[in-house]
Amino acid sequence: MKKVIFVVVTVLIICGWPKSVEGNPLGSEENPIMWWFVPTGEKERLTDAADSLAKLLYEKTGLYFETNVATKYAGVIEALSSKPLAAHMACLATFAYIIAADRGVAEAALVSVRFGKTFYNAQIFVNANSGASKITDLAGKTFARPDPLSTSGWIIPMLTMRAAGIDPEKDLKEIVDAGSHRSVVEWVYYGDVDAGATYVDARIGLQKDKPDVMQKVKVIEVSVNIPHDGVQFHPSVPEEMGEKIVDALLEIANTTLGKEALNSAYGWTGLERQDDTFYDPFRQLLQGSGIDLLTLKVH
Repeated sequence: MKKVIFVVVTVLIICGWPKSVEGNPLGSEENPIMWWFVPTGEKERLTDAADSLAKLLYEKTGLYFETNVATKYAGVIEALSSKPLAAHMACLATFAYIIAADRGVAEAALVSVRFGKTFYNAQIFVNANSGASKITDLAGKTFARPDPLSTSGWIIPMLTMRAAGIDPEKDLKEIVDAGSHRSVVEWVYYGDVDAGATYVDARIGLQKDKPDVMQKVKVIEVSVNIPHDGVQFHPSVPEEMGEKIVDALLEIANTTLGKEALNSAYGWTGLERQDDTFYDPFRQLLQGSGIDLLTLKVH
């Protein structure tokens, strides 16, 4: 029915992925709804889960979907911003969503639930042999992040470091992009970097293969509450179609197959209907801290 592909969004934009196919409505087999995901762990597992969700949605709605896994959050934002349009739906993390929303290219529809909560926390950790035990000890250390637009993996930890008197751009020896939360944990575990940041608690995913990960990767800071990621639509998606998809996803989230797919994709245990106002308190926190949401720069 469709294929799941790994791409860098700029390739799609250059090639000109069409917003619509003449004579074929959005959601048809010839003009599927483009649904973008960003990996937080194993890409293969996410693509399989995304494929399962798309099939379940087709069975519920009769709409066709094509799922795509980007390499970075920025890639999905560009897909939502591109002309011709390359994305109709997305699963963006908090900060990336706020940027996309403020650019007018995304509207929140659903927020994920994990273990009964619609929020989560970030954590900063170090290799047990790094010599660091608190935030100020990170000066001169190497630091891994999943992605520069990751809320829990960079934005909140970066603000936390600044509040403690550490300027990440100047005081850290090196900042490296690991590509996923799991990879950050692995890099710190093996000592490839001194420290890193992820959501709480990304270390659990490595316990099976590395039983000593909790001892070798030591958490030194846990953040304030952060709104969860979720499902968003491009404003061009008809409201009636968006509601149909939302209703179907809520139904799917209560089925065995749906629960398995959501959990496999992002560790979601449920979905909750929320609009953009859900993110307002966090948006105010970012704005008050000096984050320029439109230029992605820190003042």
